[in-house]
Amino acid sequence: MDKDVFSLCFMCSVRCPIKVKVKDGHVDWIEGNQHVAGIDGSLCPRGSAGKSLLYDDQRLQSPLIRVGERGSGNWRKASWDEAIDYVATQLKEIIDKNGGHSVVLCERAQLSTHVSKTFLKALKSPNHFTHDALCKGSVNTACRSLFGYTDGQMGINYGNTKHIVLYGRNLFESLAVKEVNTLMNAMEKGAKLTYIDPRVNVTASKAHRYWMIRPGTDLALNYALMHVILKERLYDAEFVSKWVHGLNELQDFVETYTPEWAQEETGIPAEEIVSLAREVSQVKPAVIFHYGYRGANQTNEIYMRRSMLMLNALMGSVEAKGGIFFKKGPGEVGGKAARKLVSQDFPKIDVPRFDKVGTKDFPLPDPSHGVGQILPYAILNEDPYPLKALIAYRLDPLMSIADTNQTKKALEKLDLIVAIDINYSDIAWYSDVILPESTYLERTDCIQQMNGLKPQMFLRTKAVEPRYDTMDGAVILKKIGEKLGIGDYFPYETMEDLVDWQLEGTGFTRKDFEKKGFVAYGSDQIFWDRDNIPFKTPSGKIEFKSSLLEDVGFESFPAYEAIPQPEDGKFRLVVGRSAIHTHVSTQNVPYLNELESENILWINTAKADELGIKNNAVVEVSSPVGKGQIKAFVTDLIHPEAVFMLHGYGHEAARAKRSFNKGLSDAVLQENVYDKVGGSPAFHETFVTVKPL
Repeated sequence: MDKDVFSLCFMCSVRCPIKVKVKDGHVDWIEGNQHVAGIDGSLCPRGSAGKSLLYDDQRLQSPLIRVGERGSGNWRKASWDEAIDYVATQLKEIIDKNGGHSVVLCERAQLSTHVSKTFLKALKSPNHFTHDALCKGSVNTACRSLFGYTDGQMGINYGNTKHIVLYGRNLFESLAVKEVNTLMNAMEKGAKLTYIDPRVNVTASKAHRYWMIRPGTDLALNYALMHVILKERLYDAEFVSKWVHGLNELQDFVETYTPEWAQEETGIPAEEIVSLAREVSQVKPAVIFHYGYRGANQTNEIYMRRSMLMLNALMGSVEAKGGIFFKKGPGEVGGKAARKLVSQDFPKIDVPRFDKVGTKDFPLPDPSHGVGQILPYAILNEDPYPLKALIAYRLDPLMSIADTNQTKKALEKLDLIVAIDINYSDIAWYSDVILPESTYLERTDCIQQMNGLKPQMFLRTKAVEPRYDTMDGAVILKKIGEKLGIGDYFPYETMEDLVDWQLEGTGFTRKDFEKKGFVAYGSDQIFWDRDNIPFKTPSGKIEFKSSLLEDVGFESFPAYEAIPQPEDGKFRLVVGRSAIHTHVSTQNVPYLNELESENILWINTAKADELGIKNNAVVEVSSPVGKGQIKAFVTDLIHPEAVFMLHGYGHEAARAKRSFNKGLSDAVLQENVYDKVGGSPAFHETFVTVKPL
């Protein structure tokens, strides 16, 4: 029977609304949901390749139990009953001996994350962390320090902006379809785009102004912009007077950070810095200084992200059309949100998290996501206590946490590693048990509560039956939980049961999603009255002078520390993404692998000539923690102090044959250093040498 199924993509974390055309029980076509403004039927390359993932014979097909050494690739097939029993038995022994807190679960934040958190809470473990921690922890902390809201509670009104400034936010390759389409429409109506990055990429090619900034000096640029805006009184005086706490302190602080000073640090001419400050002020408040998504570059990351947000506040572009806003939930219109399992009563947890988030050692990062890069240190040092088991739920610590060799040493100390995954990821390859999850096209998933200017709910609905012996992740955790005696926390048998439970009290049912794939609580965009914005800071204002920071001993305005130039023969390693792949998870998908099968190392032409490196030649890249080989791409389109590579290559899982050993993993090279205030890794703090082979 032919049918159209409205659902949500999951080829990346954006979860674009889609329509799946099913013919004779098979997925025939996938396109964007035409009922969603900004999507209008369009889809990115990854979304279009969902069918390719579904019918890939190299993805996981049944539960597997390791029979050789970790990482050897020796497995035996197991039934679900045997695999679940094995995992539960091992976990029970570990918990009985070491306590529930010896278990860690990491995952790529998803619609069923509340199930994962419930699983751990029931075991009395606080040790859950997400990919968000490795991506944008400092963005989260920066937002809370100024507004009292997390970055996830904030949004960007691309459609009405008149000028957007992006710092390394490669928006046109990221690739959120609705954001891209909406911004392109705004640009066609006259909106300007300024793009700042050490490398010329697709977003740079679409910008009205592009600056090839010295890598790592974005904060210096922003201090100079603030200097000009305050000196020339270009800010929104009425908004700032009412809502900003600490303006005088900021003005005193940036007095010495002149455009001429910034020119020496950033390489951007002083007159151009002045020009940008004046230009954006002319169209305020419809201005966006984009505070970023992946905020994991430098050890001062929180201050970089705070500076972006301060610029928005100076422009008055907070809770303004064409600026940034706070997401509105169903309560704004008298509705109720979908329930989550974490609303239940759980046993008291009386130990700190493994990463010490929430303690005096690491007070500011958000414990909802944690600080994932601490995991190898915590395991190796048994600090604050021994960790014995890891459940990796579609997140790969080996390729997502800097310094893979260190992470491998840490994993060797664990008694049990379990992977819940769709593909042969590197962590699955290194696990003791692999529990294969059904793809997003083969399962119904938990409700997506989509807060924003118009609060809505979306539903991922099963399009076809599972092709292999796979299972929904939330059901896998429930079955393990039942064996461990915590089954009462999971009041469902199937995902449909769980969705029905979530919808109780909302006034909606699953049937309401069939027509368009979503339901809306109202029809109008909601902007708060700018005279009555409910900031959640102690002062009730935007805190340039931050109580969140200063109450635990950190400065609101620390003096700028100059970014050192690389030593002779060394380069700052910069990493990023393309429109083709999602982090480390899609490199083996047939359609996408055909488009982009390996990464390359961008290196400046003049520097390559000095080193005798020819275009497309294989080079060796070395850092203090690792080395590897990769092909060179010699170009003028990158700053001479930097080299660049795409994240997500160099896979070691041999059964993922297309991606196996293709390119080089950035995590092998990166040192595991981080922002000790905001929480993010500092992926761009590693210096490498490059030599021809």
